[in-house]
Formats: sequence, C-alpha cells, structure tokens
Amino acid sequence: MERVYLFTRFERLWHWAQAVLIIGMLVTGFEIHGTYKWLGFAQAHKVHTTIVWAFIALWVFAIFWHLTTGEWRQYIPTMKNIDKVVRFYAVGIFRGDPHPFQPTRARKHNPMQAQTYLGVTVVVTPLLWISGLAYLFYNELSAAGWGIQLGTIALVHTIGAFLMLAFLIGHIYLGTTGHTPTAHFKAMVSGWDEAH
Repeated sequence: MERVYLFTRFERLWHWAQAVLIIGMLVTGFEIHGTYKWLGFAQAHKVHTTIVWAFIALWVFAIFWHLTTGEWRQYIPTMKNIDKVVRFYAVGIFRGDPHPFQPTRARKHNPMQAQTYLGVTVVVTPLLWISGLAYLFYNELSAAGWGIQLGTIALVHTIGAFLMLAFLIGHIYLGTTGHTPTAHFKAMVSGWDEAH
C-alpha cells in the first residue's frame, strides 16, 4: 500500500465542522418541526438560527478557499469510468472486488462522489438556504409584498432537510466501505489515504 496525502488541514476542518453543524441543524430543525421535544421550540429555534449563521460563515470562507486554491475543480463531474464505479457499488463491493477508482491529490473523488457533492452543493444546500432564509425573514418578505405561503416554505425546507439527512446517512455508510471500515474516516482525520 502507498500512502497519499489527500486532505489538507483546512479540508478536514471544513468537513468535520460541516458535519457537526449539519447534524446540529437537523436535530434542532426536526424539533422545530415538532418531530420530538428536547430543547423546547424557542430554544431549538434559537440554537438552529445560530448554527445556520455559523454554517453560512463557514461556507463563505470555504467558497473563498476553493476558488483561491483551485480545489473547486474537485467537484467538476465526470462520466469517465462511471459505469465501473456504479458496478462496483452495485455488485463488486459485495464480492470483495477492488475499487476501480484510486484517489489522487489531483482527483480525490470518484465520478459518483463528484456528482453527488455537486448535487448537494448546487441543489440541496441552496434549497435549504433559500427556504430557510425565507422562513426566517417571512414577516419582512410578506411586508415587502412577497406572497409566499409559510406552509409552502416549510414544506420545501422540510424536503431539503430530508434530502440532507439521506445524504448524511449514505455518506456515513459509504465511509465504511474502504479497504477497512475505518480507512476513509482515518483519512479525513489525518489527511492521509492508503492507496492499493
């Protein structure tokens, strides 16, 4: 095995900070939605809003970092060898086949990862941000003449939350599919990945 330095210190910080913030938003958001009672509505709303602003600040900084370092190229989707990657996850992984994609510093994500991350970045996250900010500033939008129904905003935001939850569950599961169940997690802690 060969060790490859894949993830910079900032990428790892950004990844784990996002994970904590997303889980915090999901936990408080579903409480605001009335799914369960833990902090109480008012406290959950306050914590949720604070986490949202921290998440937006993190993303503004991350966007700047990606643009200035050129790392945004990691998220350009490709169809090259996608058929092999799909076959691996559909069948090969259960037979113990080697992964058809080996990450490098220049291309960290396999074609399915790049497409998924791009989808989360340009569809799910903006859906949550726009609907969440519309929810947060509903009174101001209504006063300005925007006739959006609060129920519609809440429904769109809830759909976005379930999409993010589905991504999170899939992301954690796929994190266990390396050459050992913890290999991908170790790489996201140390920055080093073991390539076969």
